[in-house]
Order: sequence, then C-alpha cells, then structure tokens
Amino acid sequence: MTTTDRPIRADAARNRASLLAAAEDEFAERGPSASVADIARRAGVAKGTVFRHFPTKEDLIASIVSGHIAVLSDAARRLADSSDAGAALLEFLTIAADQRQRHDLTFLQSASAGDPRVAEAFDALHVHLETLVDRARTSGAIRADVTEADVFLMMCAPIHIVENLTAPAPLLWQRYLAIIFDGLRPDGAHPLPQPPPVVP
Repeated sequence: MTTTDRPIRADAARNRASLLAAAEDEFAERGPSASVADIARRAGVAKGTVFRHFPTKEDLIASIVSGHIAVLSDAARRLADSSDAGAALLEFLTIAADQRQRHDLTFLQSASAGDPRVAEAFDALHVHLETLVDRARTSGAIRADVTEADVFLMMCAPIHIVENLTAPAPLLWQRYLAIIFDGLRPDGAHPLPQPPPVVP
C-alpha cells in the first residue's frame, strides 16, 4: 500500500460515517419517505456519492441498523471480562437503554428485517449477551431461571415504559431499569409462570 492510499481510505471511512449519520437523522425526521436525495442534501454530497457507498436505500438502512447492533455486541464482549458479572450485565443494559433513547431504530429495524448483515450482527450480539447472562447466573447475581432471551427482550423496556409519558425527564428510564434489574435478582424470587421465549 502506498502512502497515498491511506488518506483516501481514511477519507472514504469518514465519508461513509458522515453519510450514515445524515441518513439516520433524515430517517428520524421523515421516516420511510426519506429519499437518497434528501440524505445526500443533508450530508452535503451528490446522490452519486451516496450510491458509491450504498448501492440501494435498503443497503443504507441495513448498514445503520447493523452498525448499532455491533456497538451493543462490542459492549457485551468487552464487559464479559469484568470481575463483577452482575455489574457488567447492568452496565450492558444501561448502554442498551441509552442507545435506544438516543436512536429510535424501530422503523429501520423493520425495514431491514431479513438482511443477512443485520442477522449476522444479531447473531453476534446473542453470543456475547449469552456469555454475560451465563456469568451473571453462575455468580448468583441474577436468578437461575433467567435466560439470554429474557434479557435480550428487556433491553429496551425502560425506554418503552417512559414513552407512555408526554414529556418524561431525560433520565427517568434509569428508574425503571433499576426496578427491572432488581426483578432479575434471586432475592425473594418466585417461580416464573411461563417458560422463556425463543428469540430467532
């Protein structure tokens, strides 16, 4: 690789990141109706530049979603080495809820359902989250009948709860995460009435 290759690659990475950020903002404002032209305008580039990085609008959406899932997967992998398994799982759930508050991917996740990159990103997340949950169970930090699927489905619960309010305080979701995590603890736990779900 020549010295001139490096800045070109660095510029391409910056351009890609800028386009992803602009696209996410545009989708947040316009929803499914956001067009490639809108995204290019927001990013300050020509439509052709968008298509050079992302051949289709669907490819762009899948890239946004898989990128956010990868952030969670990396966090779970990093936290798996923590000496306090319970604190590590709580930190992961905090990261997940905070990400959900800052980036509502509901429409984008629906639009990217079936994309192989998104499926691969979710597979990696499940693997690393399984490790976190298994370590938390083994250490006694959470009840023995809680599964990775349970925790996966709870990740966004604190944000969904506060969305029922018209103007919740910015950090109110932390109150409900604390309540949820207390429910995961073994102290005073009662048998669960139904078996855990299977998350695809």
